[in-house]
Amino acid sequence: MSSIGTGYDLSASQFSPDGRIFQVEYALKAVENSSTAIGIRVKDGIILGVEKPLLSKLYEDSSNSRLFNIDIHIGMVVAGLLADANMIVEVARDEALNHRRKLGSAIPLKYLVKRLSMYFHAYTLYSAVRPFACSVILGSSTDESGPELYMIEPSGVSLGYFSCAIGKAKQAAKTEFEKLKNKDLLMKDSVKELSKILMTIHDEAKDKDNFILEMGWAGKETKGLHHTVPEDIYHNALTYAKESLRDTDDEEEMA
Repeated sequence: MSSIGTGYDLSASQFSPDGRIFQVEYALKAVENSSTAIGIRVKDGIILGVEKPLLSKLYEDSSNSRLFNIDIHIGMVVAGLLADANMIVEVARDEALNHRRKLGSAIPLKYLVKRLSMYFHAYTLYSAVRPFACSVILGSSTDESGPELYMIEPSGVSLGYFSCAIGKAKQAAKTEFEKLKNKDLLMKDSVKELSKILMTIHDEAKDKDNFILEMGWAGKETKGLHHTVPEDIYHNALTYAKESLRDTDDEEEMA
């Protein structure tokens, strides 16, 4: 790509002769090299999950989180450069806070996604800045709008999903999504499925570093608020995922 883009990849505001913006493509590549984050929209809520690598035994487990609260009812997981993602989180929180101050109510997720998408896109228009090297998944579940799940790419493109994934194993995650029946799943069951998916797509041969799963949810179980998944449900989900993978390995060995 570098040879093709020579002379046309020095600015985010310059198109190549075939209509590409290489700075945006480079940002997408940074996301694809990051740990995987996924979101699932189910019957009574949404579940967000991300694998967080522990690059050193000296790190605290709670450091460098990739799961965030944007408002009391909105959660976000990120993939890509964490420093860029932290900037997006602060912008999203400011938007949510300003909406509460001006209108006295919680910001609808669809409106927040629109504002954030515009912010992402603005950083692809000027040569003095570069695109954000991160993608984000946002989810909420309210009585008014029901469960909602959105993904925003570095280009500013945003779409609503039933299930979506970002990061290095997004294609493998999409294959696993096709096995789910989202409309019939409940939140507690989907936590187990999300854990199983993240454990399945994690490639130990390539990703030898230790990692932990971060998971958040919002819906009927939380009365519309976004919280991290409780410890007991979290550990039960991990146990279920490990047993499922062990059974799968045993079946493959017998075959």
